[in-house]
Amino acid sequence: MTAIPMQIPEATARRIRMVVLDVDGTMTDGGIYMGATTEGYNIEFKRFDVGDGLGVRMLRKAGIHVAIVSGRVSKATELRALELGVVDVFQDGGARKIPVLEKLLADRGVAWDEVALLGDDLADLPVLRRVGLPATVANGVSEVRHVAKWQSLKEGGRGAVREFAEALLRARKEWTGLVDEYCRERGG
Repeated sequence: MTAIPMQIPEATARRIRMVVLDVDGTMTDGGIYMGATTEGYNIEFKRFDVGDGLGVRMLRKAGIHVAIVSGRVSKATELRALELGVVDVFQDGGARKIPVLEKLLADRGVAWDEVALLGDDLADLPVLRRVGLPATVANGVSEVRHVAKWQSLKEGGRGAVREFAEALLRARKEWTGLVDEYCRERGG
């Protein structure tokens, strides 16, 4: 039996002006590859899904502000955000996401009910309880799945961000036009 993807109500989708993404376990599979060079410099790698990147770009093209908020500090996160053109990137090693978002929302003039958060673990729970569209990846912890109004079929780092972006933009009736525009820009 094939699972049926969750639908986002059109009214909810149209209200969203900002999408906030968690990183570890949401934009990545949660794995962290650590090592050191022969010179003794620490190195860290994370695996990001290329399709998720296109999902982020489609959200931005639709005029939805995208922010990244992580409970872990990592140069890999900065590099991925830069590649995607996401300027609001906040990394707090203590996973204190509410104060960061309170300031961001005030600076951007966005209300909590105009925000969607895609997360996976306990550090996301305080934010998920406040936003207008709490969402999680397929492998989110039970406490997060309990408060989420949308859940992906795909796991974090394996296309869940793209799946969420498409679901949100389809609910807003914008996906097909964005795909057509994407193809025209590439000569098709």
